[in-house]
Amino acid sequence: MSQKLIDAMADLDEDLIVSEVKALVEKKVPTLEIISYLQEGMGIVGKRFEQKEYFLSELIMSAELFNTASALLGGIGGAASSKYGTFVMGTIYDDIHDIGKNIVTTVMSSNGFHVVDLGVDVPTAKYIEAIKEYKPKVIGISCLLTTAFDNVKECISSIEAAGLRDSVKILIGGGPVDEATCKYVKADHVCRNAQETVEYAKKYMGV
Repeated sequence: MSQKLIDAMADLDEDLIVSEVKALVEKKVPTLEIISYLQEGMGIVGKRFEQKEYFLSELIMSAELFNTASALLGGIGGAASSKYGTFVMGTIYDDIHDIGKNIVTTVMSSNGFHVVDLGVDVPTAKYIEAIKEYKPKVIGISCLLTTAFDNVKECISSIEAAGLRDSVKILIGGGPVDEATCKYVKADHVCRNAQETVEYAKKYMGV
């Protein structure tokens, strides 16, 4: 185990991350093992974020450092991304906000999920198509406009009508989204931040 790399990732020490990854590669440590150390460090970053030791800027920085490190391994960050299965994410139709969605998809990817990003202004049919094609256990719907709450409700209702609701857990998130919204649209959980999305996705995937 490389505690040094885990700690470097947790402390967001870019120089140490780079040097340690290079050292491990020279020692012929398996790529997926190196990725696992980075992911363990990311887990610590997530906990520090929850405890308010780190803030959004650190969370974004950690994902960028993860990508930098995986590039040193031949850009195979995605090779470990199937560790926890597939996560489908998009911003509901009539809403084109993408910052929150992009943070979630980046953090999910660097925490071992294969992420399918549907983009913004995503119609219901695209979600249904993605569920059929990728068979995810968890999907995320981002919504930053209260005027689009009904669209989220319609989307989830249509997923149910298509006979796909029992096979997937639906997470929702966004500035105005709360528990009342979750009940209204009939989602499974409302996530306040990217790290919470990671934790609940792992929970629903039985990790």
